[in-house]
Order: sequence, then C-alpha cells, then structure tokens
Amino acid sequence: MIGGLFGYVSQRVPSLLYRVSAIMKPQVVFVLGGPGAGKGTQCSKIVENYNYTHLSAGDLLRAERAREGSEFGQLIANYIKEGKIVPVEITINLLRKAMEETMQKDEKKFRFLIDGFPRNEDNLEGWNTVMDGKADVKFVLFFDCSNAVCIDRCLERGKSSGRTDDNRESLEKRIQTYLQSTRPIIELYDRIGKVRTVDASRSMEEVFTDVKSILDKEG
Repeated sequence: MIGGLFGYVSQRVPSLLYRVSAIMKPQVVFVLGGPGAGKGTQCSKIVENYNYTHLSAGDLLRAERAREGSEFGQLIANYIKEGKIVPVEITINLLRKAMEETMQKDEKKFRFLIDGFPRNEDNLEGWNTVMDGKADVKFVLFFDCSNAVCIDRCLERGKSSGRTDDNRESLEKRIQTYLQSTRPIIELYDRIGKVRTVDASRSMEEVFTDVKSILDKEG
C-alpha cells in the first residue's frame, strides 16, 4: 500500500507545484523541537508577522486520519497512538499537496514553515528523493527545550486539546522517538551550518523575540 502511494507521489511530480516553481521555488524552513517545545505557537506568531504559510506535518496527518473515506486513516491513527513516525510517503504527499494548493491560490505565498518534519532519516531521504530541486530548504528553526518542560506543557495542553497523544504514556514514547530519530537530523543540518537554535524554555514573548531576530537576518 505504501509503495503504491510513493509511486503516486512520484508520478505527480510534474504537477502545479512544479510548474509554479519554474518561476519561484517554494522556500522552506523546517521547524523542529521536542513535543511541547512551542513549535505551533511560534509558527502562528511568525505567520502573523511574516509572509509565511504554516504547514504542520502532525496536523495534516491528523486531518487525513479524520477524513471520511481515507485509505490511510487507520494506519495513521495506529502510528500516532504508539508515538511512532508515520511512513514518509504519506507525510510528503500531504505536504506537497498543501504547498501546491497554497501556491495555486496565491503565487506570492511561496514561503513555508514545515513544522515537525523531517523527524527521522527516512523522512529526510524521502524529502530529498521527491523534492530535490523542487524546493529550497533555507534552514532549520530548532526550538530547544528540556524533556521535563516539554512533558509538563503537553500534559497541560492535553486537558483541553483533545489529542490522543497528550498523555504521559504517549509522551514518553514521543520523547524517546524524538531523541533517537529527530535529534540526529538536527545535528546533521547543524554540521552544514543550517540550524538556527532558540531557547524554547522561556516565555512565548521571549522566544518570539529571538525568532524575529533570526527571520529579520535571514530575510
């Protein structure tokens, strides 16, 4: 099933996204950090102040899980519940589609914050395979926060979020997945000078002050 979807993604490469990108390729900032580091909150503030479109890999997956008739809904639900990373082909297809639709509506909307992706080496390899030459990754915006603070924030969020993974058991699995799979990706980008790190343990306003400094400098 997954292999079939990957073939579908590959076949769709000469789509609108790539016709538009002949003029302007999507400019991408990967937004990474542990669960509860404040990625979504800061992305919302960036969108309010800068000409970026926020794409949350997790939100896209949850929406697909809930979509009636989705071929991959149950598969996605199982991965999320276990705190595991959803197969890359599904995630990249959803991201590609979202970028395509955004640029179709407004050709000036070519800057994207991709939140929570790539989360492991498989994600990165899949992105490089499907999107090589089709999108420019400017840098990784890394929200650095201790595990304890991340867990406390998520447990508090879980009181009202309705998310099935905002509980201690899922959080401990998600933290381990993050440390084992995502941190090496951040370190890889850091070695090539493409990581901008923000101390995310502070207040929302203090964190965003640093974020603004980074975006103002990067353009």
